[in-house]
Amino acid sequence: MAHTVVDTLSLTHQVTVLCGRPSYDPSERRPWRLYQSELIGLARIVRAGSTAFPRFDMKKRVLNYLSYVALAVPRALFVKCDVVLSMTDPPFEGIVSAFVAMLKRKPFAYNIRDLYPDMAVGGEIVAPGLVARIWEQLHRWALRRAALVIVLGEDMRARIIAKGVDASRVAVVRDGAEVLPPNTPLPAPDPEIVRAIRANFSFVVLHAGNLGFYGAWDTLLMAARKLASDGVGLVFVGDGAQRARVQAAAAGSDNIRFLDYFPSAKIPSVLAAADAHVITVKRGLEGVVVPSKMYGILAAGKPIVAVATEKTDVVSLGISQGFAVAADPDQPAELVTAVRALSSDVNKLRTMGEAARAAAPAYDRVNELQKFVKLIESIAVKS
Repeated sequence: MAHTVVDTLSLTHQVTVLCGRPSYDPSERRPWRLYQSELIGLARIVRAGSTAFPRFDMKKRVLNYLSYVALAVPRALFVKCDVVLSMTDPPFEGIVSAFVAMLKRKPFAYNIRDLYPDMAVGGEIVAPGLVARIWEQLHRWALRRAALVIVLGEDMRARIIAKGVDASRVAVVRDGAEVLPPNTPLPAPDPEIVRAIRANFSFVVLHAGNLGFYGAWDTLLMAARKLASDGVGLVFVGDGAQRARVQAAAAGSDNIRFLDYFPSAKIPSVLAAADAHVITVKRGLEGVVVPSKMYGILAAGKPIVAVATEKTDVVSLGISQGFAVAADPDQPAELVTAVRALSSDVNKLRTMGEAARAAAPAYDRVNELQKFVKLIESIAVKS
């Protein structure tokens, strides 16, 4: 998403991206240099010589973050700009960028992808205590410094406003998806992908994406076991920090399967292979994480099973627009009932799929990116 934002901003503005060396499942490794500069498309990319350890070792991942900040901040002070724009990787990037913007006396725009430290504490990565309290206070300072806070959904916006940020400075720009024109037939899925996902299940509920700290994984597993006799399969496609634990907990369950990511070109086929897709946010993390895969699912015309509370966008939007059913993230029995109702009602499944595709144009990625650009332009101070 950072790449698409940069591409869009670059069409009308000069953009400099200050980043670290690739380390998050990189497609290529970069040799170490104190700084490297290159042009990618219309944007100037400056890479600081941060460490590039694999992301699965948390201690080494922290070294990636700290080495990036140590080199990026001094370089940022010498980059001419009208706006300082930050996302949330590293998790304390917003705090650092607010500090840089203050020193440069430039407006600060903060695009929150995942809300820290709320996510770190809620995901049990960081224990509640002094470190978390200090982190939260510094983050609130950064939020107050921001001329503009861009968030992914209304649930996240409510979280930010509750921290004391003026509502007029908090805007929602969704990640969206590429949406086909109305009445355009969806492309036929790759039969091999469909076979790999569906196997011999009569009804497939698919979770495609990151298996991180935010999901109600135990609820999913407990419900799936109870649905085995119904011919329902729960399939996970993806990876993440919790995959090993979830996979171990699912051991012995024939109707729960784990597959690695497919190539990005096969994503439409992955989305098309399932009867319904599951989106899960465990209680307490509403608005902390906003799963943006929802928009691709809508564009594919597939129903959503939302294992989340009513405070999340996926539930509030899904129920009101008819493309989702919801189950309490702490109640496996509710999830069993919801999935059984879907698997036994072909008309309901079709109606929800139609509602999903009808809802998709409201979240067209091109329109959302244009909204992003206009918001950045609204706070720019020309040098």
